[in-house]
Amino acid sequence: MAHLESLMQDNFLEYSSYFVLDRAIPDIRDGLKPVQRRILHTLFTMNDGRYHKVANVIGATMKLHPHGDASIGDALVVLANKAYFIDRQGNFGNLHTGHPAAAPRYIECRLTPLALETLFHRHLTEFVSSYDGRNEEPVSLPAKLPVILMLGTEGIAIGMATKILPHNLLELWEAQIAVLKGEDVRLYPDFQQGGLMDVDAYDDGRGKVEVRVRTVVRDKKHVVISEIPYGTSTESLIASIEAAVQKGRVKIASIDDFTAEKVEIELTLARGATAKEVIPQLYAYTDCSVSISSNVTVIRDRKPVQMTITEVIEVLTERLEQQIKAELEYDRSQLLDRQHWLTLEQIFVEKRVYKRIEQAKTDEAVRDQVRTGMRKYEDLFVRPMVDEDVKRLLEVRIRRISAYDIEKNRKDIDQIVREIKAVSTKLRNLKRTTVQYIEGLIDKFGDQYPRRTEITRIKAVDKKAVAHQNVKLAYDKDSGFFGSDVRGDMFKMNVSEYDLILGIASDGSYRVMTTPEKVLFSGRLLYCEVFDPERGAEFTLVYRDKKRIAYGKRIEILKFIRNREYQLIKDKAGKIDLLLHAGELGEVTLDFVPAKRQRVKSAQFDLSTLQHTSPTARGTRLAPKPVSKLKLKPSKGKKSRAARKPPKLEIDEDGQGRLL
Repeated sequence: MAHLESLMQDNFLEYSSYFVLDRAIPDIRDGLKPVQRRILHTLFTMNDGRYHKVANVIGATMKLHPHGDASIGDALVVLANKAYFIDRQGNFGNLHTGHPAAAPRYIECRLTPLALETLFHRHLTEFVSSYDGRNEEPVSLPAKLPVILMLGTEGIAIGMATKILPHNLLELWEAQIAVLKGEDVRLYPDFQQGGLMDVDAYDDGRGKVEVRVRTVVRDKKHVVISEIPYGTSTESLIASIEAAVQKGRVKIASIDDFTAEKVEIELTLARGATAKEVIPQLYAYTDCSVSISSNVTVIRDRKPVQMTITEVIEVLTERLEQQIKAELEYDRSQLLDRQHWLTLEQIFVEKRVYKRIEQAKTDEAVRDQVRTGMRKYEDLFVRPMVDEDVKRLLEVRIRRISAYDIEKNRKDIDQIVREIKAVSTKLRNLKRTTVQYIEGLIDKFGDQYPRRTEITRIKAVDKKAVAHQNVKLAYDKDSGFFGSDVRGDMFKMNVSEYDLILGIASDGSYRVMTTPEKVLFSGRLLYCEVFDPERGAEFTLVYRDKKRIAYGKRIEILKFIRNREYQLIKDKAGKIDLLLHAGELGEVTLDFVPAKRQRVKSAQFDLSTLQHTSPTARGTRLAPKPVSKLKLKPSKGKKSRAARKPPKLEIDEDGQGRLL
C-alpha cells in the first residue's frame, strides 16, 4: 500500500508539473503556450510567402505536438483571429457571433509581416528534441514583442489558473519606451470586440474591469448595440436579453440581429418605454454589462509566478533589450567573419601566396606553404588564421584568382568596417537603440492597431444625457490656465465630457485633451477648439528659432495620446509667428535683422508651396538670414478666415512675434 501511495504521489506530481509548465500556463519569454509556439514555428519553417492550407499546417505541427489534430486546429483558429501573427484567407469563424471556422481543408493561412519581423531568429533560438526524438522544436521563440500582454490568455492547471486580458499593442510599445526612459507606466486592457470599459478596479492586473456594450439610440423606438463586451457573442448576448424580457425586467418588444462584419443588434422598445429607462435595465439584468477579473500567472524561470502588468512589461522590456543586444552581437560576429575572410583572400591573391604551392608535392606540404606564406602578413589579419581558413583558401578556384578585382575587394572590406562600427555604436547605446527599434515598429505597424475599447467611467445613467454639451471651458491669458475650473474671457466653449480639445500654444507645445479641469500652457494659447480624431486638424505654421531663423511647414495632427504634451518646435526658445488653418494661405514678407552693408532687406515666401511634413519636423527655411519681423498677405480670392481677418502680430523688444 505504501509503495502504491508513493507511486501515485510521484506520478501525480510529474503530471501536475507537466500540465502547469507545458500546457496551461504561458511562458513569459514569448507569451505562448506550447501548441501556439509549435504552430508559429511550423509556419515559419513552411514560409514561402504564399498561403498554406490549414490542414497541411496541422499535419506538419503534429510532428511536434502530441495531442492530436483537433487541439492544433482550434488553437490555430484562435491565434489567427487575434489578427497579430497569422494572416487568414477563408472562413475562420466570426468573433462576434461565435460561429465556428470552416473545415481546415477549406481555409488557408501564413505568417504576417509583424510575426516574421519580430518573432524569429534561427541562430538565436534554443532547440530541444520533439516528443518522438525525430525533430527539433524551440524552447521559446526569440520574440521582440510583449506577446503575453498582446494576446491575453486563459488557462486552468492543477491548483492554479491564469487569466491575462489582452492589451493594445501600440500602448504596449509606448509603455516599453517609457520603461526604457525611466518613466511611469500605466496599462489597461483593450478588446477586439470594442465596447466601453471602466478600469477603476483593475489594480495593475490584480483586479477587474467592467465592460459594457456600446449603444446607439436610432430613434424613439429603437436602440442599436454596435459593440459587445469581451467574452460574449451576439448569440449569448441576445439570449441574456430574451431571458430578462421574459422575466419582465427589460421593456423590449423585439430583437433583430443584423450582425455581419460589424455588430448590429436592433432593439425595438415596448410601447411607452424610452431609451433612457431601457438602457440602464440592460446594464443591470443582461450581459450588456459584464465584470472581467484578471489574474496574471505566468511561467518564469520554469516556475509559475504571479505578477502585475507593470512587472511583466518591465521584464519583457529588459528581455527585448537583451534580445536586440544578442542580435547585434551576432551581426557583428558575422561581419567580422566576412572581413576576416576577405582580408585573407586579399593577401592570398594580392601577395601571390598561392604561387608557393606549385612546388609542393603532398597535401600537408601545400598546407605548410600556405601557412608559411600567410604568416608574413599576420599583422594585417582580423584574427589568427586557423586550419579551416587554410582549407578554404585552397578551395579558391584559379578562375577566381585570375579575375580577382582588388579594388572591389578593398571597397567591400571598407563597407564591412563601416557596418561593424555602426553595430558597435548601437551596442554602446543599447537603450537608445532599443527605443529606436520600438519607434520603428510604431511607425511601421502602429496604424494597424488603434484602441478599440473606450476607457470611461461607467455609471448607471442615460448616456445621451451625459453627452450633452454641459461643460464650460475658458482660458485665462494672465495665468496661462485653461479648463472648466478657469475663469477667463478667451476661448470660451461648451463641450461634452467626451469631446477632445486641441490646444496649441505660442511656444509650439500642443495637446489633444479630454475636457480638463485646469491645465497650464507654458506659452500663450493661440488655438483651442474641439478636435475630431477621425478627421484630424491641418495647419500651416510659421515660426522662428532662437537665432530668429524663420521656418514654415504644413502639418496634420492625427496621431496622439490624450493629454500628453507634444512639440511643434524642437527649439525650446522658438516662438510661433503664424498659425493658419487648412486653406488659409498667402505670401509672407520677411524683414531681415538690420546689418552693416546689407543690400537685401526682406524676402517673400509663398506659403502654398510648403510641403506636408510630420508635426515634429523642422520644416522649410523661409529666408537665408535672421528675420526681425514678418507679415502675411492673404491670397486673393480666398474666403477663408485668414482672408476675412488677417492675423495680428505683437513684436516683443527682442524681435519675437506672438499671434494675437
